[in-house]
Amino acid sequence: MLSFLKELFGKKTDKTREESEATAKKFAKLIGYRFRNLDLLLQSLKHRSFLPQMNERRVHSNERLELLGDSVLGLVVTEALYRRNPLKEEGEITAMKSLLVSRKILARFARQLELGRYVLMSEAEERSGGRTRPSIISDTFEAVIGAIYLDGGLEPAGRFVEENVLKEMEPILNEEQHKNFKSLLLEYSQSRNLGVPFYAIRAEEGPDHDKIFTVEVRIQNRTVGVGVGNSKKRAEQNAAQNALEKLQETVTS
Repeated sequence: MLSFLKELFGKKTDKTREESEATAKKFAKLIGYRFRNLDLLLQSLKHRSFLPQMNERRVHSNERLELLGDSVLGLVVTEALYRRNPLKEEGEITAMKSLLVSRKILARFARQLELGRYVLMSEAEERSGGRTRPSIISDTFEAVIGAIYLDGGLEPAGRFVEENVLKEMEPILNEEQHKNFKSLLLEYSQSRNLGVPFYAIRAEEGPDHDKIFTVEVRIQNRTVGVGVGNSKKRAEQNAAQNALEKLQETVTS
């Protein structure tokens, strides 16, 4: 009985692998890259929920490749920003890079490739909306970059980033609604060991239905920016933007 079950499970695993390889080959054709080692692409598409079907351990998911791909993506994007913006300071380039490699933007690129269709995941994960979940498809996008890098080096990985990220760099950077200045200021502050920015309401003016808020943001008990808005959130965002502009001016002066 035990040998029968092992044989049955083995056949099921073989079938699952064949189906997985077919899925990977379709995706490779879609992105126009021929893998010398298809196992790398297979692993990049493998969500951890899929592992029990293959009787595999956690290290066989795409998480390690996602870590590598994140670094490769960061390098390629930072170099492109550096070369294309010779007059911008380090803080501005950091802010642009943070936006371009953010989960929200990477999920957009992944959706353009219909990457969710090719992710290998469990039926339960699929039923719960896994194929459209930003965290899953953005991580898989980075894992694919990592797989291309290991398979062919920096040149093809950079070409993939150029074709799927950098070609839309300008319009994305110009879309003000995607910029979260509070997040950018936090990253800027922490990268310089300045601590966490603190926001405080300085003034509220106008009737309840049409209030105007003035907010200041402090770093190390020093006011670094002030913002005005028709909501606390908008005023905080404007204060963070004002702070970033002032801090960057200080660096250049």
